[in-house]
Amino acid sequence: MAVSAGAEWHVPMQPTGAGVRHRRTPRAWIGALNSALLAATMLAAATGAAIAQDCKGPCAFDRLLLPVSSPRGDEKNTAGSSADRNGASLSRIFSDRATAASLPRWTASIEAIVLARTGGVDRTLVARVPGTTQWTATNVAGVEALNSNQLDGVSAGPKVGLTWRGDGGLSAEFSYFGIANQGATRTIGPDNPADWLVMRAPGTFWQTQDFAYQGMTWGAATNLYSAEANGRLDLSGRVTVLAGFRWLQLNDRLEGTLTPPDRMEPGWKTTCIPFGPASCQISEIGTGSTPAGYYPPFWTSTTTNNLYGAQIGVHANILELGRMSLDGQVKAGLFDNHATQSTVVSMRKQLYPSGATTDHLAFVGEIGLQLKYRLTPALAVRIGYEALWLAGVALAPAQIGQTATTPSSVTALGVDSGSQVLFQGANAGLEFSF
Repeated sequence: MAVSAGAEWHVPMQPTGAGVRHRRTPRAWIGALNSALLAATMLAAATGAAIAQDCKGPCAFDRLLLPVSSPRGDEKNTAGSSADRNGASLSRIFSDRATAASLPRWTASIEAIVLARTGGVDRTLVARVPGTTQWTATNVAGVEALNSNQLDGVSAGPKVGLTWRGDGGLSAEFSYFGIANQGATRTIGPDNPADWLVMRAPGTFWQTQDFAYQGMTWGAATNLYSAEANGRLDLSGRVTVLAGFRWLQLNDRLEGTLTPPDRMEPGWKTTCIPFGPASCQISEIGTGSTPAGYYPPFWTSTTTNNLYGAQIGVHANILELGRMSLDGQVKAGLFDNHATQSTVVSMRKQLYPSGATTDHLAFVGEIGLQLKYRLTPALAVRIGYEALWLAGVALAPAQIGQTATTPSSVTALGVDSGSQVLFQGANAGLEFSF
């Protein structure tokens, strides 16, 4: 804590015992006391300035070992050369403070951020059942051919930030980033020899290809947006604590289709019923005779997570090397997740929608490293690594298990918001100080 040079210090006087002879005059005591007060004040001010400027090694000792006047010797020396040295030291302290006060108040950054998604939901989307199986008996587990955790992707988006620096180590920051259409598309089949490709859901629903020439395609897409505002307090020149409010939105979509689309209507399914006239192994399916119209995806699930909450964190300057610096940051918070899910199922080429909403406690943790190289006092290039972990969110594949089906209805049983997902990647851009 810095102490100003004009601070007043009170020193209790020691009682004088009887018989003690004073070898100094009252004026000498006053001069010594003034010198001692000045030395203490200078030492405290120098210590505060050294901490504020984050000096190390010789710099810190230079600030600590300021010239101090001695209470001994003649008053002319105390009032003369020592005062000159102390005055020079005071000038340097005030100059350092003026330099700190003249640092830029604002810092703005604009970057590109690239994030990859890992983790999520373990859900079988496509299973293989031997093609010699009767179509009516294909609603079985089969051998997994595609899992929802194989649809992770990578996408990029913008990231912007603005920081204001106040007095006394206080500052405020705002930041935003967004990535969209992160995901992947996978097609399983057609096989040779042909197998049944099966997707199953709770209840009576299961989906196979309509013709042997088709495969089963699943596509996933994720959007992630984040905005936060934090107050910051410098504990030292290297360590800053922060606390604030954050909003995140996580959108997830999962869609299943048959590719290529049907050329003809799959009329064979009307005859392939238990004990019907057709046995309907996959090799026995005909090509059809009536041209097909537009057939929608057989399954579509979407989720939206809006997270609102408070977070705390620590920012630290890890390394300073000339114009280059390395910073690290850790943040964590608890959030209220207002989650919704919507599922649309196509049965006999007719759409059956369902949906549900819930509120759920979620956790968000973030770590980051930033390497910065200052080109000029006002402009720097920065590159970094970021990882963002969300727990307690609703992802689209998990909603399959929350959707009950009958031959004529689809019902949402609720929202599965117990999933967790990790986003991690790199960011690069410019930083402006003004």
